[in-house]
Amino acid sequence: MTIALPAGANPALVLNADYRPLSYYPLSLWSWQDTIKAVFLDRVTIVSEYDVAVRSPSFHMRLPSVVCLKNYVKPARNPAFTRFNVFLRDRFQCQYCGAREDLTFDHVIPRSRGGQTTWENVVAACSPCNLRKGSLHPADAHMWPHQMPFQPSVSDLHNNGRAFPPNYLHDSWLDYLYWDTELDP
Repeated sequence: MTIALPAGANPALVLNADYRPLSYYPLSLWSWQDTIKAVFLDRVTIVSEYDVAVRSPSFHMRLPSVVCLKNYVKPARNPAFTRFNVFLRDRFQCQYCGAREDLTFDHVIPRSRGGQTTWENVVAACSPCNLRKGSLHPADAHMWPHQMPFQPSVSDLHNNGRAFPPNYLHDSWLDYLYWDTELDP
């Protein structure tokens, strides 16, 4: 097959068998190569296509822009404890000063004082606040997070993520995203 497409071009939105995205944050996308492989393995149904095609001497196919899994994948009940998900829970802002740049994460109760690396003890923090607090207890540093850390639900992350849409949304994806948002009258 001769193809002249950039590697990140023409990703496909991947829907579960119930026609909802597998994940919103990050948005469930497959490369066009993985999507074509899934089509040939009969794991997905093509829902929508790009105006771009791949060709070989004996084959022609428009690239899928939206695919739906044939078998339902049960979503995770609890989101993974990752740096991205901590930032998403905290709306990509420092929980001490509100800054949105130079983010890292901070242990509210420092590890040197018995604090653990868990949802209930880690918050997003900018580097200056993190350095200023150091290994001090919040009371000693006079620095309390605006929002105390908690384990978010998948719904919490979805709700926060709506404020941070991906940089690129193809028109064919819009019908499958944000189904539970309020409609304009």
